[in-house]
Amino acid sequence: MTETISTPGRDCPLCPRLVSYREANREKWPTWHNAPVPGWGPPDAPLLVLGLAPGVKGANRTGRPFTGDHAGKLLYATLLKFGLAQGVYGEDPEDGLQLVGTRIVNAVRCVPPENLPTPAEIRTCSRFLKAEREAMTGVKAVLALGLVAHNALLRLYGIPAARVKFAHGAMHAMPDGILLADSYHVSRYNTQTGRLTTEMFEAVVGELAARIGWNGEDRAAGVR
Repeated sequence: MTETISTPGRDCPLCPRLVSYREANREKWPTWHNAPVPGWGPPDAPLLVLGLAPGVKGANRTGRPFTGDHAGKLLYATLLKFGLAQGVYGEDPEDGLQLVGTRIVNAVRCVPPENLPTPAEIRTCSRFLKAEREAMTGVKAVLALGLVAHNALLRLYGIPAARVKFAHGAMHAMPDGILLADSYHVSRYNTQTGRLTTEMFEAVVGELAARIGWNGEDRAAGVR
């Protein structure tokens, strides 16, 4: 993986703890991706889905966001329902699934131990999120999956987290007119405990699709 302004290189050295974990995973599972996971989806998409970080046996294994572990099941089923993706999610980057009107990135590109990056790692990786966001000139809304993603976007605007509180289903207008929508993360823990139900998540995505004017004509325009 070649480093670009919005994607760290395969051997990104910026976070020592994540580098050590990456090297251990490469030794343990040499056929896995085990590298920063790039964003996926058309850069001109009106919707940006912002996650936390790759799962060790999900995106860290497959190299595609939210692919290969439990978190992707609800996310992609919902994107498919609202025409923001097309095809079939087969939990594999070769499943033929394609995104339409949506791009997916994580606040932290490398898998962290225990699925939890440190505040320093989130700050360090924010340079790539900033470049990603700036490259999406047609974006109208950001769906933040969880508090970390919510705060990561606020940091790009220089907005203190205490000023714009995270709450599932909340919609916040950013200074440039972009809409920030909050949802509990689509993690196994949240869905299996009932903290996040299918109906709850579909309600947020459905409202977002309506707010950005996503309709059948958009869906027919093409698949990326």
